[in-house]
Amino acid sequence: MSTKGKQRRSPGMAVIYVILGAAALFSIFPFYWMFVMATRPSAAYNSIPPTLLPGTQLVANFKKVLDMVPFFHAMWNTVLLCSTVTLGVLLISSLAGFAFAKFKFPGKNVLFICILLTMVIPPQLGLIPQYYLVSKLGWLDSLMGAGVLFLLNPLGIFLMRQYISESVPDELIEAAKLDGCSNFRIYRSIVLPIIKPAFATLGIIVFTLVWGEFLWQFTVLREPASYTLQVALATMNNAYRVDFGMLLSGVFWATVPLIIIFLMFNRLFISSITEGSIK
Repeated sequence: MSTKGKQRRSPGMAVIYVILGAAALFSIFPFYWMFVMATRPSAAYNSIPPTLLPGTQLVANFKKVLDMVPFFHAMWNTVLLCSTVTLGVLLISSLAGFAFAKFKFPGKNVLFICILLTMVIPPQLGLIPQYYLVSKLGWLDSLMGAGVLFLLNPLGIFLMRQYISESVPDELIEAAKLDGCSNFRIYRSIVLPIIKPAFATLGIIVFTLVWGEFLWQFTVLREPASYTLQVALATMNNAYRVDFGMLLSGVFWATVPLIIIFLMFNRLFISSITEGSIK
């Protein structure tokens, strides 16, 4: 019976693998095409039929990028900004999620709903007052001004609250309190080791979000010394002519760190997803 069942299921599994493989190729193709254009002259961008094979100008196009903008300095600024904001969001969101999940205090549900409601407000509505506030604090042209708005992440608080509620037993916390552990000791010694998969998931989301942010960074960063990658790449556009090979070369190398970050933490990322589905 089991052998026949496996034989019956094999065609269905083959179809699933074919669909997943096609979806993976469909998802990877834009990155491949970006790499191809980064190795070609700008004229290849409008060629018919489209060029699908890599060329030989990857180094030449990247040299043009280095001549136009301080690429490596902008990358360092971006890595520093994204890493700092990610660590800050992980700390703030996990502490807030722990409080909302395991503590009782007046107005807890109302405050949590208010935090979630901020997710439906378009960020463009607060651009002017936020810019005014950052300018009054003297944080223009600084990474502090570029990252301070992202430290409070409603999605991160929601994710941590849900994960801690389901993964950290109340009995374990009560036992720790009976042993004389403070709330912060419980958070550090019990909660943090359990929520590592959620940390990886939220960390990848926040890092990617800040890395790809353009509007706010372009608003507050005006000096070349404070440029992030997104702002630096935007300055390469010319009003009369766009060198697509040079531009996509810069975009390609700006994407590589994101791929490395995901490959480093994808096991914890997948673990957090599968753990939730099993529960």
